[in-house]
Amino acid sequence: MQTQLSMLDDQPVPLLRDAEGGIVYWPGVLGLAMAQSWFGQLLSSIAWHGQQRWMYERAVTVPRLMASARLDDPVRPALLDAALAAVRGVAPAPYTHAGFNLYRDGSDSVAPHNDRTADLAPGQPIAILSLGAAREMLIRAKAPPHRPLRVRLEPGSVLVMSHASQFTHDHGIPKTAQAVGSRISLAFRVRRRAPRDAANDGVGQKWL
Repeated sequence: MQTQLSMLDDQPVPLLRDAEGGIVYWPGVLGLAMAQSWFGQLLSSIAWHGQQRWMYERAVTVPRLMASARLDDPVRPALLDAALAAVRGVAPAPYTHAGFNLYRDGSDSVAPHNDRTADLAPGQPIAILSLGAAREMLIRAKAPPHRPLRVRLEPGSVLVMSHASQFTHDHGIPKTAQAVGSRISLAFRVRRRAPRDAANDGVGQKWL
């Protein structure tokens, strides 16, 4: 049976507990008007791109658009510093990179996965700021009992995941047949070394 949570106030909601802080949902980190304003600005200013990946011996189009930036890049998106400050207000960490995902409608998604821990600094969190339309995230334990948890990520909310949780749980944004608007997520991470694929790290991209 799945558990579904609806967040009705601005108090943090612990979803998973572990020695590094687990997974915590913070609703209302940004006001709705600011979240919608930031969504519009990022939607029009970022050089979004699609990707293809090899699966089952064929190229498959990734069902969303993406971008990324180093937080020390002098041509980083103009809103990134403000977004970083908002995230650090609930999840302080020495973040080094931001990844952007654009879910254009309900057919865009990301399959259940854990973040690639080899590139991440141990003990440091991953923080995801949501802008635009609300979407559900599915969080599922890797080991039984799985007990899936569905969390509605509202605009202006921040979901914080510990490094340790990447070893115990998968997370993803499932497709939906419901009519939903576009959503942008900003995922802040602390990388301990350069990613293996520099093209996915925003190197050489024109942002504004």
